Amino acid sequence: MKFAGKVVAITGGGQGIGLGFARALIAEGAAVAILDIDGERARDAAGQLEREGGRALAAECDVSDEGQVEAAVEAVVAGLGGVDVLINGAAKHLMEFNAPPLSLPRDKWRRMLDVNVTGIVNCAAAVRGSMRVRGGGVILNIASIAGFVVTSSYGVSKLAVRGLTVALANELAADNIRVCCIAPGIVDSEAAMGDVPQEIIDEFIRHRQLVKRQGRVEDLVKAMLYLCSDDASFVTGETLIVGGGFPLRV
Repeated sequence: MKFAGKVVAITGGGQGIGLGFARALIAEGAAVAILDIDGERARDAAGQLEREGGRALAAECDVSDEGQVEAAVEAVVAGLGGVDVLINGAAKHLMEFNAPPLSLPRDKWRRMLDVNVTGIVNCAAAVRGSMRVRGGGVILNIASIAGFVVTSSYGVSKLAVRGLTVALANELAADNIRVCCIAPGIVDSEAAMGDVPQEIIDEFIRHRQLVKRQGRVEDLVKAMLYLCSDDASFVTGETLIVGGGFPLRV
């Protein structure tokens, strides 16, 4: 029970990877707040978690809206007592955002950066006070392998997430807040499986990954549990690639 007595807020937690994280954290003793732009989805997810025996709370918010984020965090603090861990999972990540930089319409550029980058700033700022009062905490950002091989607009946004992870680690160290990041490859989340054509996934596994199998949400869960727990108490500012050996770096 590595997270007994801890409160974890997960943005974009109403489905897929975020919901998988929530279940794993509850199994380790945490109370979980599901923050999602789709309020009904957040409430459904929190309801599922409570029926499964967990302690969960739902809050509707668009992470790009500073006021909505602050209100959601206030609701989490009031309902669960505070925030010890923040997982920034909300993002614009469908194939439409994988367009080359000059091909993506400017309104989509703005929306993607507002969510993928500024959204992390909004959420980190909102939880900082509660974490400081509770003696520190952990912020985990979700980037992508696209942020290492940067050929798309989406990749640029995830490169920014990696940089923001380092900058926040520096800024929040004085408050005993660690900031880390996971860069997933293609995993079997609902969003990825529903959006990425199977032939592209198969080609990627055959010709790019060293581990010749489909990535799983479970692979990310294990990395998350490590980075958010005291097992990683000497790790901050780092991005861990969970991509089956792609891309390699020295």
